[in-house]
Amino acid sequence: MSDAPRGIGVSPGAAVGPVIQVRPPVRPPENEPAAADPAAEHVRIKEVFESVAVTLEERAAQADETAQQILTATALIARDKGLHKAVAKELAAGKGPTTAVTDAVGTYAAQFEALGGYFAERVTDLKDVRNRVVARLLGQEDPGVPDFHVPSVIVARDLAPAETATLDPTLVRAIVTEHGGRTSHTAILAAQMGIPAVVQYPGARAIPPGTIVAVDGDSGEVTIDPSPEYQKQLVGKRERRRAALAGSAGPGKTRDGHPVALLANIGGVDDAVSAAAQDVEGVGLFRTEFVFLSRDSAPTLAEQTQIYTDVFEPFGSRRVTVRTLDAGADKPLAFADLGPEENPALGKRGLRLQALRPELLDTQLAALGAAARATAAEVKVMAPMVATPEEAAWFARRVREHGLPSVGVMIEVPGAAILSRHVLAEVDFGSLGTNDLAQYTMAADRMEGQLSDLLDPWQPAVLQVIGHACDGAKLAGKPMGVCGEAGGDPLLALVLTGLGVASLSMAPSKVAIVRYALSLHTLAECHGMATAALAQRSAQDAHDAVCALADPSLVELL
Repeated sequence: MSDAPRGIGVSPGAAVGPVIQVRPPVRPPENEPAAADPAAEHVRIKEVFESVAVTLEERAAQADETAQQILTATALIARDKGLHKAVAKELAAGKGPTTAVTDAVGTYAAQFEALGGYFAERVTDLKDVRNRVVARLLGQEDPGVPDFHVPSVIVARDLAPAETATLDPTLVRAIVTEHGGRTSHTAILAAQMGIPAVVQYPGARAIPPGTIVAVDGDSGEVTIDPSPEYQKQLVGKRERRRAALAGSAGPGKTRDGHPVALLANIGGVDDAVSAAAQDVEGVGLFRTEFVFLSRDSAPTLAEQTQIYTDVFEPFGSRRVTVRTLDAGADKPLAFADLGPEENPALGKRGLRLQALRPELLDTQLAALGAAARATAAEVKVMAPMVATPEEAAWFARRVREHGLPSVGVMIEVPGAAILSRHVLAEVDFGSLGTNDLAQYTMAADRMEGQLSDLLDPWQPAVLQVIGHACDGAKLAGKPMGVCGEAGGDPLLALVLTGLGVASLSMAPSKVAIVRYALSLHTLAECHGMATAALAQRSAQDAHDAVCALADPSLVELL
C-alpha cells in the first residue's frame, strides 16, 4: 500500500473502488493548416457548436432540476454569438478550425477569469464546450466520463459541472480531481448527491485506470492500492459512522439541550422535494437566481409565484429562508445589463442591483408573498450583499410592504459583520454566507483552487469576523445563522455554535453527522472549542485544537 499526498475533502464519506479516468480533452493538431475557405469552415463550426448544445439539452431533459439548470446554462454558452464571432476572427487570421476554436475560447476564458465571480465559475463550462467541439471537429468521441457499469471512483483533472450533475450515485463511489476548490460546483453537487469527493489531489491523472483506491472525503486522503487491512479499516469506519448516525433524528441541539436548527440549502423545486423528505428543520438558503439566469426576459409574476409555491409546499409548516436575486455584473442578466465594470465582483451585484432595478425586486417579493399565502410554510426573506444599516433598512421596508413578516440579511461583507449590531437592528435575523465572507476577508477568489488554504473557513481571521458578527447579533437581540458550506463541517459546527450561531444550513447529506456532533457536546464545551480556535494562528492549528477537545467518538468518524 502506498499513500499519495493529501487533497482537500469536500464531500464526506469513504469509499473503495477501481479508478475510471475521465477521457481527456483532444488537442488540436500541431501546425494545423489554415482553413481553405474560412467562411464555409465557420458555418461547419457553428453547426458543431449547435450539435453540442443539443446534446447538453438532451441530457438536461433526463436530469433533475439542479442538473438541468447547469446543463441548460452550458448549452447557452455553446450558442453564444460573441464566441462564434471570435472563432470567425481566428479563422480569418489564418488558423485551422480546431486551433481557431481553442484560441477563441482561450481568449474568452481569460476574460471570464479576470472578471471573477459568476464569470469565473463558468470557465470550466466554457472549456467543456470547447473540448466537445474540438473532439467532434476531429471526428473523435467527446471527452468526459466514459460509460461504465461497475461501481467505481471517478478521477479527472477537473470535472465540468455538466459531468458531475449527470453522474449516477449508485455507480459512482467517489470523485477525485486534481483541480477544483472547496466551493466549486463539483464539490457542492457531490455533497448534494452524497458522493465522497476530494479535490486538489496531486497526480490524480497519473493513477492508471482500474487501480483500486480508497477515498476519504472527510480527511482528503486518497490511498492507492490499499491493503486488505486498510480497506477493512475504512469500511469499518464507514459502518461505525452509519451505526452512529442511525439514531440521529429530530431537531438539532447540544447535549444539554441548547437548540441549533439544522436546515437545508436548495436551488430549485427538485431540491426542495428531495430535502423536504429528509429529517431537516426547513431551508436556510433557497437560491433564487436560477429562476432568473439564462433568460432573455425577466420571469413573470405568475411564473415566479408558481415556482415559489412548488418550493414551499413540500415543507409544510417548516421554515423556508429565501435569498432574493443574487445577480448583477458578475452574474449577468440579459434583461438587466448595467454595463461593464472594472471589478464586477465588487460592483453592482446582489442588493445593489435590486436598488437600481427595484421592479425586479418588487415582482419577486410580490410572488413570494403570494406563494407564502398559498402555503403553510414559514417564509423568511433575506437580501444578499448587504454592506450598511441603511441598505438593510431599505430592504426591510420593501419586504414588509409586500406583507412578508420576516426579513433578514446575508452577512457576507466584512463591513456588515463589523457593524452587525446596527445592521441587524433594522431586520429580524442575519445569515452568514461563509463562502463569500471568507473570500472578502482573505482577499482570495473563491473559484481559484490554488487559494483554497486561504479560503479555509477554519482560518482564525475568518472565525474572528464570524465571532464579531455573532456578538453584534446578540447585542441587537437577533438570531444569526450560517448558510455557507462551513455549516456542514461537524467540527466547525461546534465552533460556530460556540460563537453564537443559532442555525446551520448545509447540503442535506451533511445534516446527520452535524446533528450527531452537537448531541455529544454541551454548549459550554462548544464555547471552549470556539475560544481555542480563535486563539490559533493558522487554520490547521485551529482544526487540531478543536479535534483535541472534541469527543473521540466523533473524531474517529471523520
